[in-house]
Amino acid sequence: MQTFGDQPILLAPGPVPLSQEVLTALALPMIHHRTDEFSQILESCLQRLKWVFQTEQPVLILPSTGSGGMEALLINVLSPGDEVLAIISGKFGERWAEMAETFDYKVSTYNVPWGEAAEPKKLEQLLKENPQFKAVIGQVCETSTATLHPIKQLAQTVQQHSKALFLVDAITGVGATQLLMDQWGIDGVVAGSQKAFKLPTGLAMLALSDRAWQAYKTSTTPKFAFDLGKELKANQKSTTFFSSSVTLIRALDVALNSFVGDGLNQSIQRCEQLAKVTREHFETLGLTTYSKSSAPSVTALNLPETIDGKKFKSDLETKYGVTLGGGQDQLAGKIIRIGHLGEITNDLYTEGLRRIHQAMRDYGIFSKDIDSERHIQSSIAKL
Repeated sequence: MQTFGDQPILLAPGPVPLSQEVLTALALPMIHHRTDEFSQILESCLQRLKWVFQTEQPVLILPSTGSGGMEALLINVLSPGDEVLAIISGKFGERWAEMAETFDYKVSTYNVPWGEAAEPKKLEQLLKENPQFKAVIGQVCETSTATLHPIKQLAQTVQQHSKALFLVDAITGVGATQLLMDQWGIDGVVAGSQKAFKLPTGLAMLALSDRAWQAYKTSTTPKFAFDLGKELKANQKSTTFFSSSVTLIRALDVALNSFVGDGLNQSIQRCEQLAKVTREHFETLGLTTYSKSSAPSVTALNLPETIDGKKFKSDLETKYGVTLGGGQDQLAGKIIRIGHLGEITNDLYTEGLRRIHQAMRDYGIFSKDIDSERHIQSSIAKL
């Protein structure tokens, strides 16, 4: 059994704990990005990412955060004045809509109550009433509320009732929940390295459908560093458009080993198991989950109204040594978010739960009479 002592425990929805193999790869001596050695590593990553995205289309790697990837999707398939429907159910849906407005796209919104999933029937109605939409944008998982959307059904709705492109932010979706890009007819997918890929922040991975690449040809939005056509042309020569994130891509090459074969399903199942056990664990102890459509990548727990949630989260980190996600905007101080992504071993999760329990007992959220260890061991036994 691994012991942690005073070692900090990271259970946020991103960034996430890293494996020893990834840490070793990150510490290797630097190599140049215009060498045969790096070209082979890059090509290995590009080919295996197709499996992870479940697509025959090229998957591109940008030296960027996930937000940069979201921007890249927009600016490569749309032109100023194009009309976009943004599905908004939390902070990251709002962010993508704000990005679209920045580039002078005309944004309409389908506002979903925070903590609830988008409804295909409602989307169908909006599409029938507005046939002019060039794109529909939304999240697989709205991380700020820990909410999973029915992306397969939403994609089918867009295909059946619109000519719009369907672009999805799958940053906490890819590798954490089933996502079949080609089979479901999704036109654009973006993922981030700091989630299910178990890497540091710094890489955005994107794929476009044939329809989206056709839209690229007519897009007039100014772009340079995020010009996906130029990146694709470079990738076809096993290199990158600009300087590569050599260290991160080399670590990605290692991380992708865990997705080969049945590894992708195993990654998804692990997230689902952790999410299910976490929700059951805390609900048994009297807490409730915020989302009505909980995601496998992250669980949001409601805090008692009597608790100063911001101070509680801060104390968790500084006094108890465990870092979780907090609430954003209207949820600030009202929820905590426990991530299920990254190299979360049973030992690490056990220690994380112990520290959360101690904090909750000290804050009066849990009774001091609760047998925390019995509850924790009972939950861990289910993993």
